[in-house]
Amino acid sequence: MKELRTDVLVVGGGLGGIAAALAATEHGARVVLTEGPRWLGGQLTAQATPPDEHPWVEMLGVTASYRAMREGVRGYYRRHYPLTAQALRARQLNPGAGLVSRLCHEPRVAVAVLEAMLAPARSSGRLTVLRPYRPDSAAVDGDAVTAVTLVPDGDTADGPVTVQARYVIDATETGELLPLTGTEYVTGAESRDDTGEPGAKDTAEPLTMQAASWCFAVDHVDGDHTIDRPATYDHWRSVRPDIWPGPLLAFSWPNPRTLEPSKGWLDPNPDDDPLAVEADQSKDAGTDDLWRFRRIAARRQFEPGAYASDITLVNWPMIDYMDGPLFEVPADEAAAHRAGARELALSALYWMQTEAPRPDGGTGFPSLRLRGDLLGTDDGLAQDPYVRESRRIRAVTTVREDDVSLAIRGERGATRYPDSVGIGMYRIDLHPSTGGDTYLDVASAPFQIPLGALLPRRVANLLPAAKNIGTTHITNGAYRLHPVEWNIGEAAGALAAHCVATGRTPHGVHATPDHLDDYQSLLSGRGVPLAWPEIRGY
Repeated sequence: MKELRTDVLVVGGGLGGIAAALAATEHGARVVLTEGPRWLGGQLTAQATPPDEHPWVEMLGVTASYRAMREGVRGYYRRHYPLTAQALRARQLNPGAGLVSRLCHEPRVAVAVLEAMLAPARSSGRLTVLRPYRPDSAAVDGDAVTAVTLVPDGDTADGPVTVQARYVIDATETGELLPLTGTEYVTGAESRDDTGEPGAKDTAEPLTMQAASWCFAVDHVDGDHTIDRPATYDHWRSVRPDIWPGPLLAFSWPNPRTLEPSKGWLDPNPDDDPLAVEADQSKDAGTDDLWRFRRIAARRQFEPGAYASDITLVNWPMIDYMDGPLFEVPADEAAAHRAGARELALSALYWMQTEAPRPDGGTGFPSLRLRGDLLGTDDGLAQDPYVRESRRIRAVTTVREDDVSLAIRGERGATRYPDSVGIGMYRIDLHPSTGGDTYLDVASAPFQIPLGALLPRRVANLLPAAKNIGTTHITNGAYRLHPVEWNIGEAAGALAAHCVATGRTPHGVHATPDHLDDYQSLLSGRGVPLAWPEIRGY
């Protein structure tokens, strides 16, 4: 078995993992970053979801490195794509002109930008990237993780690798290291007695988690591109969830904010001006205009002939898989649910190609074509399902509904944390759950990320760097999106490197005001905002 020694081991190459690796190497630590066979970038790339961001993202509210990533995407398009003269001049270029984000773009572009950001550290030898590997076991001595053993994930001739590290960062999509290391954690929905949250359940439901979605990309071009009828199509065609206004496979679902029936439509390649699109969900959620909602390439942003069609990313209510969780169940059950999520996605596409209502009164869109080539797959679907919820550490500080809900906090704003390691903003946005719950989508206040939420109560050298921090089932809905995950990972990576350099411990930094001040100064120097500006009228 191959063995490696390093200062910091980052397991998981999603946005949090990449931000952690960048921060740790930039502060002098040696880092090993691991990922499976999928692309680096997690929800932005392998899961194919354009960035969900707050409405002020172009001005403030994200870290300098996250902003550099966003501008890197725009720069890549300007250098390599045949943009129109008007699009080329657009300072806030939105290549897809989607309604969900001011930066809807193709996942492959994000992969190129993220790889480029990591390149200097890899070339210098400070960063070693191991792929494709997944964590298999861990060695623990008391309250410290001493090593993690990784095994090949997929077809490869390589054998297992054991990595010994001073600090271990769990940046996996589902908190895979937590059970392997014996770190105390929670899953699913807590009870009101557990959290004191007014929106919590009467009793805890550990397997009640937000639905996962297996996304895919399509364009609309001449010809019949209808896929083979999925084996389980009849089943999914007949599903009518209790919380739904009708069949799951339909352009109708509960409005996330009002729960009244909402009716969407699909109008491929609309005659719109992409430069006139204002992507601001605080003004218009935009969820009913399915084609434009997560459009990742707007053909009119590019020179004539460059794109035969717009390209849109399907992450719509009909593909939310509610039959069961993808983890914390026996392996065969988890595999069945993953397969079910894939079958649901393919059935949704087949329904759209053959039965969906068209604006002209007809049925079916056979010219919808899967674009798996843009997602790095042969089957047309994303490389991984979009997982909205993870195992979460039992943390020194747990962020609760009472800390962020605008209805509860009012003019006081979100809870202010003296140990802040960053900021974020998103509505408390919970999708339907595996326990039968409908949407929970309520306003939140711009919030901070407390260091205590990154610290397990007991384990001394393991840090979370994704959706596995100390939030609840409810507040995870606000803390789970792209820029917040990046900020969490950046804070974790900087903290690990800081502790390697100073000999301090994460819990010691948290408990000692002078040490905390040193660490927060380090973050501020990196361009990590620790508080929202106070904006007053005039």
